[in-house]
Order: sequence, then C-alpha cells, then structure tokens
Amino acid sequence: MTDLDFITLADWRRRIADLYASVRAIASGDPRAAWENWRTVRDDLYRTHPQSPVPAKSRAAFRSRYWPYDPALRFEVTIGALDPLNPFLPAAPEGVATQAGLAIQLPMSVGAAMSFTQIGEVLLPLPQGPRTLGVFWMAGYADGLFLPFRDATNGSSTYGAGRYLLDAAKSADLGTSEVTDRLILDFNFAFQPSCAFDPQWSCPLAPPSNRLDVPIEAGERIR
Repeated sequence: MTDLDFITLADWRRRIADLYASVRAIASGDPRAAWENWRTVRDDLYRTHPQSPVPAKSRAAFRSRYWPYDPALRFEVTIGALDPLNPFLPAAPEGVATQAGLAIQLPMSVGAAMSFTQIGEVLLPLPQGPRTLGVFWMAGYADGLFLPFRDATNGSSTYGAGRYLLDAAKSADLGTSEVTDRLILDFNFAFQPSCAFDPQWSCPLAPPSNRLDVPIEAGERIR
C-alpha cells in the first residue's frame, strides 16, 4: 500500500464510523429514517470512495438493492450463555468448540481461518418461529462484536456465503437500547461482506451454527 492508500483507508473507516453513529442517533426515534439514511450514505461511499469494496471500473454505475424496510425484523435481545440443550441451536460440527469464552476458527473467503471467541447466543423471535444465532468477539484484528449469518436467501437473492448483521471492528454496530440495555439487531441493516463485491477481499464467514433455515428477506440483496 502507498501512503495515499493508508490515508484513504483511514478516511473510509472514519466515514463508516460516522455513518453508524448517525444511524444509532436517528434510530432512537425513527428506525426507518435511520435505515434510509444508511442506504443513501453507504451507496454514495460505495460509488465514490477510493476504498470502496466495489471494483473501480464498476463504481460509477453501482446501486445497492434492498428489501423494503420490515419493522418486524428489528429486535432488542440479550446475549445469553450457550445452552447445548437449546432445540433451536444447531449441532456444531466435530472439532468446533461451542462453549462461550473458547476461541474458535471461523472460515475465511480467502486465506487461513481467523480466531474468534463466541461470547454467547441470542434468541430471535422471527415471524417463522424462534431461531438462535451465535455472537462472536474478534480475538485479533481490531476486536469488537461480530455476527455473521446465513439464511435461505443465500445463493439466490443474497451472497452465497452469507451476510453480516454486526461487524463492530468496522463500526457496523447498531448499539444497545437506552431503556433496556439490550443489544439491537435489525436485519434491515444486514449487508454483504466485501468479498461479495470482489474476491480479492478476505472475509470471515458464518459458521454452520449461524445458518438459519428460513429466508431473511430484509437488508441488502444482490438480486
């Protein structure tokens, strides 16, 4: 990377952090307005910024696609301890730790696996019935909450390897409720990882335990 690359990367991270700060502020009174602002600012950055994950030749014409905002897919949840008897928690593959506090290796789209710590799970009251997703903490890189997921839209309407709900190391964090102190998860803000736009990017992917068996028709889509 050149000196200019480092400067533009720092600017990209600053702008994304500012975007999510505005999202959290607006969403406290109007989640839909926060989502509309997120779409507008994010799409502009993806089209114009030199650190956009979209290949340079495709940026000018780039337009994200989204499902309409669905208030039923915004939740305030508590991160609970992992429960091996939870019927909604899929069995982990052999050799993968599921106890909170233990490091696990998440697969990457490119390159070696990255170490994360699963700090617990959240129970989501989805319209199709309750489902569970694991919540992770990045053990390296920049630290922060991380919640990747897969669902039944992958490979058709969304990127085949899944989407992100939270990626706090990159400022994608919707915060907590001022009233309940519960974590805010809003699938309307689900987004494709950088590797969905260009395979040169290396992205951690959702483990088997974070694969939902139902379609989540909210947030960013490919088609």
